[in-house]
Amino acid sequence: MGYRQRGRGPGLILVHGGMQASQHLTGLAETLSADFTVYVPDRRGRGLSGPHGEGFGVRREVEDLRALAAATGTSRIFGLSSGALAVLRTALAVPQLDRIALYEPPLSVGGSVPTGWLPRFDREIAAGKIAAALLTALRGLGTEPALGRIPRFVLAPLMAVASRVRRESPGDDVPLAALVPTQHFDLRIIEEMADSVTDCAALEARVLLLDGAKSPAYLGVALEALSAVLPDARRITFPGLGHSGPDDDGDPKRVGEALREFFDAP
Repeated sequence: MGYRQRGRGPGLILVHGGMQASQHLTGLAETLSADFTVYVPDRRGRGLSGPHGEGFGVRREVEDLRALAAATGTSRIFGLSSGALAVLRTALAVPQLDRIALYEPPLSVGGSVPTGWLPRFDREIAAGKIAAALLTALRGLGTEPALGRIPRFVLAPLMAVASRVRRESPGDDVPLAALVPTQHFDLRIIEEMADSVTDCAALEARVLLLDGAKSPAYLGVALEALSAVLPDARRITFPGLGHSGPDDDGDPKRVGEALREFFDAP
């Protein structure tokens, strides 16, 4: 598992979400690097890390994060979206991780997370229609509400242009066209962890739950369910932010300040 590293101080792992790579948490890592040694891994199938491999699922995510926690000696970890699901499951298996922060884990409660769009997404990926698949995923998840009001025949060409523009990425950055297909594997994680909220009652770590006020309602359902079972958790909702709050396109400084306070507290 490859990762980026910056800063000095106690270790802190930041885990990105779906259709992302470590590059998308650069601003968040920078905000926290004055106080922590920040490790930002590329999850499987991206950039600095190896392929998903046969039989990919939550177990593989846990193995990777367990290995990184052991190698770095850190007890602090943050996850965004599907990365937060991986962090949650890892924390249950790795007592060393005693302080965790989760931004909008898409933990499905009674079918709350929409997944019916996946067959169309997979068909579009198989046909090489990356831009169409990206649009299907964003609309299906509802994380970009504005896209729901614009006809597909207008949006698809724009998505194609955006995908081509981002195909040439500097250094170790992963181009968007390579990230879109990884969403299939993130949906595996969501489906595998569906209706597992009661498992979290066994988590002894201190937990910070984070969300944006502009995010889809089903993400709030997940946090409410987690709040009800976690032994030691508190929640912060950021006005004006959505699902990409910690991302470089969101407000990583604002989210980072809340994380610094949480991870620095005695």
